[in-house]
Amino acid sequence: MEEYAREPCPWRIVDDCGGAFTMGTIGGGIFQAIKGFRNSPVGVNHRLRGSLTAIKTRAPQLGGSFAVWGGLFSMIDCSMVQVRGKEDPWNSITSGALTGAILAARNGPVAMVGSAAMGGILLALIEGAGILLTRFASAQFPNGPQFAEDPSQLPSTQLPSSPFGDYRQYQ
Repeated sequence: MEEYAREPCPWRIVDDCGGAFTMGTIGGGIFQAIKGFRNSPVGVNHRLRGSLTAIKTRAPQLGGSFAVWGGLFSMIDCSMVQVRGKEDPWNSITSGALTGAILAARNGPVAMVGSAAMGGILLALIEGAGILLTRFASAQFPNGPQFAEDPSQLPSTQLPSSPFGDYRQYQ
């Protein structure tokens, strides 16, 4: 599976952590911009200032939360690859469940079980959708025409004669 041909694990953790931070900051910035705009007093200047204040206040916090989730997920995923010796969707599903459980540990065992179930189900849906899309795309584009191994078996194609003489030298 080419999907799993990624960089080695120590760099994958840093890469996923940074990608999650970026995704959380940008997505959180967009969400907070809308929320700050809507919750500000009437007037364009007040609304723009409220939007900017909300972005500066909450977007980095959301980015940090995403980075923690992404870093922990990648560490568990790399550990699963090392322990199991293979890289498949089960590693991601297990990593999602364990990440949810670890991040909910401060809220007690009931919250850990609920978060683990949600993390595992969410990652199972994502991995399942990826597998289905891969299979659908491969069915859409079957292998191209099969070529003969021996070129002497190919039919010879002659160019039609031209009234302008032999122009094959220019092709």
